Amino acid sequence: MRSFTLIETIIAIAVFALISAGITGFIVIGYRTFGFSWQQSVAIDEARKGIEAMVKEIREAKVGEDGSYAISLAEDKEFIFFSDINKDGQTERVRYFLGTIGSGSQTKQCVVFSAGGTCDVSFNNFLSGSLISAQVTVSLEGDLGMSNEYADIFSDGDNLSRLCQFGCFDCAGAWRGTAIFDVTAQAIDNNIQFIADGSSGVNTHCDWQEPNHTLKAKFEFSWTETLATGERDFKKGIINPVGDPAEYPLDQEQVQTISSYVRNAPPIFRYFDGAGQEIQILPARLRDTKIMEVYLIINVNPNQPPQDFELKSRVQLRNLKIE
Repeated sequence: MRSFTLIETIIAIAVFALISAGITGFIVIGYRTFGFSWQQSVAIDEARKGIEAMVKEIREAKVGEDGSYAISLAEDKEFIFFSDINKDGQTERVRYFLGTIGSGSQTKQCVVFSAGGTCDVSFNNFLSGSLISAQVTVSLEGDLGMSNEYADIFSDGDNLSRLCQFGCFDCAGAWRGTAIFDVTAQAIDNNIQFIADGSSGVNTHCDWQEPNHTLKAKFEFSWTETLATGERDFKKGIINPVGDPAEYPLDQEQVQTISSYVRNAPPIFRYFDGAGQEIQILPARLRDTKIMEVYLIINVNPNQPPQDFELKSRVQLRNLKIE
């Protein structure tokens, strides 16, 4: 029986090593594919449960304990609303958002004590990232019961609107003439000033909170921005009401991650009116939204199979009447 020569032995060992490496490679690829499939399955299941909970909470959106409207912010990748999510009889502030998206809000008031006078407020250095959008909700109180009694509202010199020329009341003791304005262009430089300019007819001295005033203005400024961290994390933030009267302190928000594998380029949230028409203008979304669509794209690793998995759901907000 002829034995192997040294060269034949070396060749046989090399061939065996190549075959073994090939088999090992196939096994590793198989394990990796199975691993990614399992991770994808877990991620999809978590996201699906998150959407199911979200839809139930959005469906029951209602006025906040502090009197805030049911919808507080309606952006493409961030949605803030009020709902009793744990059925404890108290309405929580709920925020769903992509981790790259942050938001904030500040409220300031100013008072006029002279006939036909003006007052102003400023918001500075409020951004931590890059501005996406900004809006302001303006409300008035004072000597505002006649057509010649009103206030012009300005933002960085731009005239936003005239408020309370009609529909307000003298010394009402409550905020009136509330209107919402898009001020993204003015806020892009991280500084913005608002002015309430009373007409010459505004001269009666009112006593709500501040005695002997002619006009008060409240500016609720809010913004959404792109942050540098958590670009794939879809999160949920909850704030419980505290105090009497109730408040929702932003520093008490409790945040949890719904999914860390969201790949949305298109919007996560879309907004529709009672006729089913999509609402594109941001301030109108707060006022006119009756139906919402939630859309998530989940993928643990886009460079590995399986491919993107899409989750989509529509929900009607029960407490917002469709006319």
